Amino acid sequence: MKTFRRFLTFATPLRHYLPEYIIYTIIGVVFGLVNFVMLIPILDSIFKQNNITVITPKPSFNWEDPVKYVSGTFDHYYTSYAANGSPLHALVFVCVIIGCITLVANIAKYMGTRTLIRMRMTVLERMRNALYKKLMGQSLSFYHTRQKGDILSVVTNDVQEVEWTIVNSIQILLRDPLVIIGTFIILFVMSAKLTLFTIVFFPISGFLVSYISKKLKQKGYFSQEMLGKILNVSEESLGAVRVIQGFNGQTFMQRKFEQVNRQFTKVSRALFNQRELASPISEILGIFIVVALIIYGGSLILGGDSELSGSKFIAYLGLYSQILQPAKNISSAITGLQKGLVAGERIFKVLDEPEMIVEKPNAQSIDSFQSDIHYNNISFKYEQSNVLHNIDLKIEKGKMVALVGRSGSGKSTMADLLPRFYDVTEGKITIDGKDVRDLKLHDLRDLMGTVSQEAILFNDSIFNNIAFGQPDAKPGDVINAAKIANAHEFIHQMEQGYETNIGDRGMKLSGGQRQRLTIARAIFKNPPILILDEATSALDTESEKLVQEALENLMKSRTTIVIAHRLSTIQYADEIIVLEKGEIVERGTHDELLAKQGTYKKLVEMQEFK
Repeated sequence: MKTFRRFLTFATPLRHYLPEYIIYTIIGVVFGLVNFVMLIPILDSIFKQNNITVITPKPSFNWEDPVKYVSGTFDHYYTSYAANGSPLHALVFVCVIIGCITLVANIAKYMGTRTLIRMRMTVLERMRNALYKKLMGQSLSFYHTRQKGDILSVVTNDVQEVEWTIVNSIQILLRDPLVIIGTFIILFVMSAKLTLFTIVFFPISGFLVSYISKKLKQKGYFSQEMLGKILNVSEESLGAVRVIQGFNGQTFMQRKFEQVNRQFTKVSRALFNQRELASPISEILGIFIVVALIIYGGSLILGGDSELSGSKFIAYLGLYSQILQPAKNISSAITGLQKGLVAGERIFKVLDEPEMIVEKPNAQSIDSFQSDIHYNNISFKYEQSNVLHNIDLKIEKGKMVALVGRSGSGKSTMADLLPRFYDVTEGKITIDGKDVRDLKLHDLRDLMGTVSQEAILFNDSIFNNIAFGQPDAKPGDVINAAKIANAHEFIHQMEQGYETNIGDRGMKLSGGQRQRLTIARAIFKNPPILILDEATSALDTESEKLVQEALENLMKSRTTIVIAHRLSTIQYADEIIVLEKGEIVERGTHDELLAKQGTYKKLVEMQEFK
């Protein structure tokens, strides 16, 4: 139940919900049960078994026993109608009372449901917010080891499963035990013998439901994992539909999807079959108990038991039938709760995942870049693999440094270490002499702007993409950034201009247009440090020319780290760093490195900067 208790923390403070819900529930339960007690005078009136001639005196109110006052007042008016009028008058009186009681009971039930809905929505909102915050705070290494589909499954399906199982179970487990307890109290008052006879059967039902619940939890975890795999295959296929069609891979991917889907269907079918078994078991046991109750109760009446009359026994049966549905609900809730707890465990597994990049409690603020960036003998390992080894590099303010090397040489990792997407394994990176691990993350990343090979844009307007993260951005500043990035002209030609929605990942735009928007975004941010990661490698010649011009505008008066650009940009760098297998093998200007006749010259000749 640890998972269940943790789940309730999302509903804190519970005083906003539970006292109110319990009050409404008690009112609804009490008034609902009183309705069945009203069957006795109704049946007596119909079958003319009252024969009332003496009117019960009306009692005076007493705070010590309000129940006695209510029942005494009812008896007074009921006997008055029965004695002075007719059984019909008494019947009408009882029916009016039942109507009023039913109205109050249902209003209370409705208000209780509204209270629980408020709690449900609060819990789900907080849970989704906590998951999103956790995911956005994780380092990039977290996403290297997890499938995107499984993460999406946790955020969507697991949270939804929690809503329909755990939250619904809370409603049932808070309300229905009160119904059962209240009903048994009245049943004991009506006939202790009959009630004790029925209690014997309840442990049998509880044992069967407990057994089914344990089996459900085992299957539930596997079912949620398989659903994550379905989402992962779907997400990959939608993102790579051009490749799938271009390589005629539809049949291959279809088979892959069908295999995962078949496994999920098989497990889910067994899960639902077992979960639905709890309800008929409870109902069958309930019917057997009622049959036994009728036989035993009938024998008591026929034997002349003074406790029971015919009308009282019928009311007893009607009241006892109210136990069956709550008992059935509780058994279904307990079995359903297991699947919800599995979903909850998956959610908490994500929430409990340690964050690799943590800001120190006493982290320093930094609001400007004054001197230099220093990679001070740094090394970096990823899952036992050496990515970078003993890198020592100082970048002066206003200088442009280019990182070149073959694929896998560690260029992008070097760039990612600066804004702390990862942390170094050995050594340290400093900005103006301050270790980046000692700085506030927000301040550190606020000093930097990144333009990557993949133009990452959002399904939003052009204006909001350029002014990303700045809700109070001024239109003039956004337009100016677009002009510097050579993007204003094509934006102006669009039907809605800067308010044009660019679609998922900017798919309504060409590659060059998307890249120029990311450059405009970096210009708008106006950072003192710029990281360009293969920003033109995927473009055609015409687009590259426009983007290259935009990049040159962007790099003016900024400290720039350029990764694997084509020769047109690399040759003007203040220093070129040549990496091979995570180590610096050459460094110098373009002309100096060519004169060495080494690795750099070979890369230039092959144009292999990626």
